[in-house]
Amino acid sequence: MHQRRNLGRMFLLITVLLFGFASAQKVVQLSYCSVAENNLRIDCKYALPAESPEPFCKYTQGERLLDTTNPDEEQHAPYKNRAKARIFPGNVCRLLFKNLPKGKSNFTCNIRLGDSATANKTSVVDKRMLLPCSAWSVLLQSSSGLLLTLMTLPTLL
Repeated sequence: MHQRRNLGRMFLLITVLLFGFASAQKVVQLSYCSVAENNLRIDCKYALPAESPEPFCKYTQGERLLDTTNPDEEQHAPYKNRAKARIFPGNVCRLLFKNLPKGKSNFTCNIRLGDSATANKTSVVDKRMLLPCSAWSVLLQSSSGLLLTLMTLPTLL
């Protein structure tokens, strides 16, 4: 009887934990490109549980807040005229960042739903390797497997 009770409690605990992980928000993908010579666009694609309210999105570099959709957080002063974050339909949070410095820069997308834990993803952007924004560059970054299949299809036929 004692074993059966412990087994029941263990099952309940595992179910609650799995449900918590399955219902949480997550960052699926970060893609980036250049909008103009020194301007960067980063799209942060995220997944939410069904019928969730709109989340808050913010972009950071280390401890510095570039911009956020949360009105309760204050943007780091040097970025007030350089960075703008907005949420778009299709669960995308976009950052437009002006005057991207030379070399490599880390950008972190943070998605938070209410009081739940924050989901985040970091990407290193190398200005020298940055492609201009177009459907082709987004396809290259986000669907390399699909692109490879489409390019090799004529060879297979």
